Amino acid sequence: MNNVRLSKTLLSAGALALAATLATPLAAQAETGIVRHAEGDFPISTSIEVPAGASTIYLSGMGAPVQDKTAPPKSLEAYGDTQTQTLASLQRIEAELKKLNLTMGDVVQMHIYMVADPRTKQLDFAGMMKAYTQYFGTAKQPNLPVRSAFAVAQLANPGWLIEIEVTAVRAPKK
Repeated sequence: MNNVRLSKTLLSAGALALAATLATPLAAQAETGIVRHAEGDFPISTSIEVPAGASTIYLSGMGAPVQDKTAPPKSLEAYGDTQTQTLASLQRIEAELKKLNLTMGDVVQMHIYMVADPRTKQLDFAGMMKAYTQYFGTAKQPNLPVRSAFAVAQLANPGWLIEIEVTAVRAPKK
């Protein structure tokens, strides 16, 4: 009898601890109806469920605006390294979403197109992630999109190392 009571107590304590850990995402899910599934510590969702009646918003791919106007046009120096370009691209996306009364928390899908840095001949995935994690998976903005990152031969602007396109969702009105 005592073992049964102890098991129920431990189960209840575990459930409470799990609920406390997940309270914020679950509250957001209940409010919007959008369910995000994630595994492990990597800051992306593995899948997202969007309820019927939600509006889907597709934003065109965006690269960074010029960071250094004194540099040659369409050069790497004009736009910066991968981390700088990712941050600037995400800032542009955030501004476009704001015009639509949306936030980065409404992003459900992201495609990142990356070009190898011509100086190193390598993709700077770590630099991209440093900028990305300033917007996603934070205490202020815990919503994680599903995401794919692609290595491509080149982008339309020869100074770009990165271009990002996103899909956002406006939850249905209740």
